[in-house]
Amino acid sequence: MAGSDTQNPVVIVGGGIGGVSLAGALRARGHLGGIVLIDEAEFPYDRPPLSKAFLAGERTLKEIALQSAEWYAEQDISLLAPARVAAITPGDDSVRVDLAEGDPLEASHVVLATGGQAVLPPIPGLAETTETGRVHTLREHRDAERLRTALTPGARLLVIGAGLIGAEVASTAVGLGCSVVLADPADPPLAAAGLDVARWLHGLHRVHGAETVGTTVESLCPTEAGIQAQLGDEEAPRVFDAVLVGVGIAPRTQLAEAADLEVDRGVLVDEFHRTSHPRVLAIGDVARTRGPDGHRSEHWDAAKRDGERAAATILEAPAPTAVAPWWWSDRHGLHVEGIGEMVPDARQVVRGQVGQPPFTTFAVDGARVLGAVAVDDPQAIRAARRLIERGIEVDPDRLADPATDLRKLLRGTP
Repeated sequence: MAGSDTQNPVVIVGGGIGGVSLAGALRARGHLGGIVLIDEAEFPYDRPPLSKAFLAGERTLKEIALQSAEWYAEQDISLLAPARVAAITPGDDSVRVDLAEGDPLEASHVVLATGGQAVLPPIPGLAETTETGRVHTLREHRDAERLRTALTPGARLLVIGAGLIGAEVASTAVGLGCSVVLADPADPPLAAAGLDVARWLHGLHRVHGAETVGTTVESLCPTEAGIQAQLGDEEAPRVFDAVLVGVGIAPRTQLAEAADLEVDRGVLVDEFHRTSHPRVLAIGDVARTRGPDGHRSEHWDAAKRDGERAAATILEAPAPTAVAPWWWSDRHGLHVEGIGEMVPDARQVVRGQVGQPPFTTFAVDGARVLGAVAVDDPQAIRAARRLIERGIEVDPDRLADPATDLRKLLRGTP
């Protein structure tokens, strides 16, 4: 098959959803050569549960594994885990992969799926407070395990950042009986969900007993009583037992930089996920598209799709059909999903009533659906995906009517 190499394997660095998806897609498309998946954890596992069921102690690490050990054997995928790549050296005909321990590998292609690391904002006193062990981030299962020990009933938790991670951890902590303060100056956080829905979602924290503060954290200071935090312009500081910092991630580009690949706020890639060296690709959180509109996508589904497209590139096969971006979140017992883009200037069409699940808000341009966000309404999201991807025109008034059978809209029938 074009693009395959039966002598040197494809080496995938990183066992998140992007790396595992890529390995599976290579086999599904008929790749006969070797595949080596290298991960620093004991085995590749799913990240979204880290802020929810795994953090709450409801699921074990084995229960959130992306695939079973048998699957890797059946797919003839060599899983090196735990293992760490020390360096990659791209050449004309192959890429040398040096491991921190063990013999080096010669690869036909290397795919960087190294993800990101938590950003620590420049808050005065944060570094000193981190040394106490009371400041947490959440990227790996060990982070969640350490945070879990702090989330005892009555514990005072400050969450800095009310994006997906912060909101989900706040929800989990409230469920564990913690006293939670969620601080974020954005009004509202998660504005990509549409302003009305985002404000309602953020307000759910207060409904369930957490306190939301629309301000920045000005300073942190370790004390015998806990962590002293100055919130915005409040007169007196507050004291917390633990702090979670959830303000975003920085791509892990160290391997790419050391290999002299082009890096600019991520490993730069073209539409086929090729880096500045044709035998090295990058996918998921670490990859950033070239050009003036270059971007990184940090959602689970985007990384999965990246893996599938990168497999096509390696095999010189047609790329999968582009799909609308999709994301989801679970908080306070509700399931939130988004598809497409909630364009601020577009008409907002509500199916149901915001604040009374199930409901869905659509962004509509004329008769075209651009995006949708739903709460406890997965059927509406499935329909919205098809409306967006197929470019099906709809009557917005019918779309808004909960009595309308969405399947009929997909068929264009009255």
